[in-house]
Amino acid sequence: MKAATTRLSLLALAMALSACAALEGDKIDYKSAAKGSTLEVPPDLTQLSRDSRYAVPGGAVSAAAMQAGQAAQPSGAANAAALQLGDVRIQRDGNQRWLVVNRPADKLWEPVRDFWQENGFNLAQAESNVGIMETDWAENRAKLPQDFVRSTIGKLLDSLYSTGERDKFRTRLERNASGVTEIYITHRGMIEVYGNVSKDSTVWQPRPSDPELETEFLRRLMVKLGVSQEQSKAIAAAPAPRAQAAARMATVNNMPVVQLDEGFDRSWRRVGLALDRTGFTVEDRNRNEGTYFVRYVAPNTDKKEPGFFGKLFNSAAATPPLKYRIVVRSQGESTTVSVLNEAGAPDASANAERIVRVITDDLK
Repeated sequence: MKAATTRLSLLALAMALSACAALEGDKIDYKSAAKGSTLEVPPDLTQLSRDSRYAVPGGAVSAAAMQAGQAAQPSGAANAAALQLGDVRIQRDGNQRWLVVNRPADKLWEPVRDFWQENGFNLAQAESNVGIMETDWAENRAKLPQDFVRSTIGKLLDSLYSTGERDKFRTRLERNASGVTEIYITHRGMIEVYGNVSKDSTVWQPRPSDPELETEFLRRLMVKLGVSQEQSKAIAAAPAPRAQAAARMATVNNMPVVQLDEGFDRSWRRVGLALDRTGFTVEDRNRNEGTYFVRYVAPNTDKKEPGFFGKLFNSAAATPPLKYRIVVRSQGESTTVSVLNEAGAPDASANAERIVRVITDDLK
């Protein structure tokens, strides 16, 4: 903890000495954490609630700071903005963006894996059978101030400098009904904060996902797949055609559910992104049946045991995961999302309620 406190102190000193050394808004220089496994977080839903006390500071990557481009024209087949270049197009619905590529998923797997490694990440998960890969925790070193102190001694003591933030990205490749591949990128973040009022120790806490980071990496992936830098910037900044419907938590037949006033396609996509952003382990999915098969780690209720943050650096002590099914059912423009147990039976347990609450909060 002393080392972490020293890093925070040095960073604060460096920023004070060089307030004018602000980084450019579109600069990224990721480097996987030297001890990436220490930040591996089990999908314990107690860590997923959004906490405004730890709002993300001004990011080193900003889609809003990118060069303005042409507005996309709405697609006639869907209520989502889209522009296409070659066999790659980006679509946007509300604050969500994803790529649609007219290639088989197995032909995209290797280029996408190379893409993350070229951007400074190691892969903690790569399962081609379910189309999911996930990076380890990494630090955006471009956020460090390039001041006199660091330029003088930084090369000798570079390990003492830290942004106090770590990022992880999940990529999901999914074949849609028309036979093309959809690519989704979702972000999860952690931030290092003081753990007590005396500021003699620090802890890692979750911070909200950053849609601008997700957009920037989608844009970069477009370039990897053959789109030029200028074209990718223009279409990544395209406006959304409409706002997304709000989600609400309800009880139906004594079961907790999420209700959405929109059809299946949008709801299926939004629920999948919510599961990715909130750290669920998605073992499989069946779009035809509207089912995600997930693993969930129930929170520890024993007050004598360390909580989630106490176990952050000792994930081996985590509670064994339980398996659930997240079911998306639609009738017209009305959708209900419910939780079934591993056997496929309706679940009204406390765990099911927590899962529904987390999905609802993310969909809001």
